[in-house]
Amino acid sequence: EPLVQSGGGSVQPGESLTLACAASGFALSAVDVAWARQPPGKGREWVGALMLDQPNRPVYSDSVKGRFTISRDDAKNTMYLQMQNLQIEDTGVYYCSTANSRGEAHAGQGTQVTVSS
Repeated sequence: EPLVQSGGGSVQPGESLTLACAASGFALSAVDVAWARQPPGKGREWVGALMLDQPNRPVYSDSVKGRFTISRDDAKNTMYLQMQNLQIEDTGVYYCSTANSRGEAHAGQGTQVTVSS
């Protein structure tokens, strides 16, 4: 698989989790990377992205800005989604994805994040 996700799990509100997305067969440093999530019973929503033209300035949705951080470790060819101060509404299946300049895209298998008290 081009992208393999790990991490996730069940936490209480206010706790933290980090998701990882390891790439194989291509370099994450050469593509746009993004995270999305799908809450239960809802459609997929964009969480944030790290674009090639702004490699040091990840962008985030308003709902996660200030709590989530996207990063990339080029040595490990892995990207991360660090999630802090998780809330119940952050519950869902999280997906990483990539896209290159030729329009080739990949997506991870998804990983469950459950926030409950």
